[in-house]
Amino acid sequence: MSSSRKYEGLVILNPKTEGASIDELVKSVGKELEAEGAKLDQVQEIGRRKFSYTSRHLESGHYVNYFFKAEPDAIDRIKAKLKLNINVHLQHYQRVA
Repeated sequence: MSSSRKYEGLVILNPKTEGASIDELVKSVGKELEAEGAKLDQVQEIGRRKFSYTSRHLESGHYVNYFFKAEPDAIDRIKAKLKLNINVHLQHYQRVA
């Protein structure tokens, strides 16, 4: 029996990324999640939102919610992997009941 749990991951993409469309970025982050063992249920694009303050020289980001199932230890791997992705500005994960 696997201990797979449901998670919601909020990923904020850098909208100023060179050479890739937002759609391509959303798909590539989904593929990175799956490469670390996540099973995507749903990808919900919230869209571009202005930050209340400038964050690392950005005024806005493209918000995407990823709903997925994964083992608890996969979250650390996902965070580490996406931290290396220059297109990912911020990421936050929480368990969904």
